[in-house]
Amino acid sequence: MEQAGNIPHELTDLQPFQARSIIEEMRKGSVPADYVQLFTVGRDNWLTFIEDDLVNYIAEGGAKVRFLHGNYGDGKTHFMSVIRHIALKQGFAVSLVVLTRDVPIHKFEAVYQSIVQQLCGNFAGIGIRSLLNSWLDSLATKEFTTEESTTATTKEKSLSREQITELSETLRHLPDMNVNFANALIALVKNRFLHIDEGIHEGESDAEQQEERINNRETLFHWFEAGKITKRELKPFSIFEKVDKTNSKQMLNSLNSFLRFCGHKGIVLLLDELETVMAMAASVRNAAYENVRLLIDNSEQASCFHIFFAIIPDVLLTEKGFKSYDALWSRVRSIAVTGQQNQRMNYRGVLIDLHRTPLQEDELLRLGESLRQIHQISYRWDAVDAVPDQLLKDICANQKKMGLLSEVRLFVKQVIRLLDMAEQGEDVQEKVDLAEHIVSSQQEVEQDKVEQLQPSWDS
Repeated sequence: MEQAGNIPHELTDLQPFQARSIIEEMRKGSVPADYVQLFTVGRDNWLTFIEDDLVNYIAEGGAKVRFLHGNYGDGKTHFMSVIRHIALKQGFAVSLVVLTRDVPIHKFEAVYQSIVQQLCGNFAGIGIRSLLNSWLDSLATKEFTTEESTTATTKEKSLSREQITELSETLRHLPDMNVNFANALIALVKNRFLHIDEGIHEGESDAEQQEERINNRETLFHWFEAGKITKRELKPFSIFEKVDKTNSKQMLNSLNSFLRFCGHKGIVLLLDELETVMAMAASVRNAAYENVRLLIDNSEQASCFHIFFAIIPDVLLTEKGFKSYDALWSRVRSIAVTGQQNQRMNYRGVLIDLHRTPLQEDELLRLGESLRQIHQISYRWDAVDAVPDQLLKDICANQKKMGLLSEVRLFVKQVIRLLDMAEQGEDVQEKVDLAEHIVSSQQEVEQDKVEQLQPSWDS
């Protein structure tokens, strides 16, 4: 077996179960978010300029929309995961949302729900509930009740009414802060701290107060998550609107304002698979494109806000794409021109064209080597002897010969299939017809694509 010293440093700490989890996700065509850096090869120009935008423009108050353009299999989803990794590293809050039939962009409140569910940043966990709990914990400084370190216990320090009043004024006057969003934050603070030194209601037992406090907190969390809740339940907290399609964009701006208050440099939204819109009826499609237009308009009026949409070429080229909705097409017509083959590549432009900047053969080989090493760790076998570098080169050459070199997902499928076969005892160097193998892998990719576009049973 290959010695650990020959494996890149970032792979040496992988345990077999972790490695197997990565391989299982790769079989399904996706890369686990926590390990995306292991598969980041190529397209350095795009990543360099994206990072420069984040650090020197978005973090300083700018806002921008970009479209990530490529065919199915060109690596758009993976590239979005790389952007997510970079944005988190630079101190942004990030949410990556896959726009499916279950999360349709024509229902923006559903998209908002997914945004806050997938939110991550400088706090433990994922989702807006984790963010809020982290913020409340940061307000609750700890103090010792005795001076003897061996027996000292800690208790949560209560905020005074004066401190809560001061914090309330600060929250209400944050830029772009909606009054309902601010009141919900204030209600959470009161729920957390006022119970420590005083009762919620006179005459209630401690158990009754505790139960009421827990129920109220859950109601507030549910509101932040855009769950179904009545105005009657919200009225005691001076919240007069549910999060719905009429105000969800305003709530998104309030979320961004609060995130910056909590120390983030802004928010980056990654909206994947916008092309699912084209399979919808015209009226639904128009509503979806209207929301895209409003998001573009909203971002131009916002601060510290970056949105990426992933699209396939048909979204720009066909009659069911952006062209079908004049109000949107007038805003994005120029990016269709940018995507034409005779146009020079502009790495600072609105269109990130992955199809015109595919991975090179040496970059695909590095990706294949990483897959092989992770497969080897996963199943504790000698993958290098069974699937040598020359076989990886032959896969690249065959894919290039068939005009499919840009299809990263196809390459990944082929490598993993060969590794699986070799690990199970087949002589893939001598007995596998690579032309037949690529066709089988293409069929798997196409089947993945069909399944991805299918609605779930509970839609």
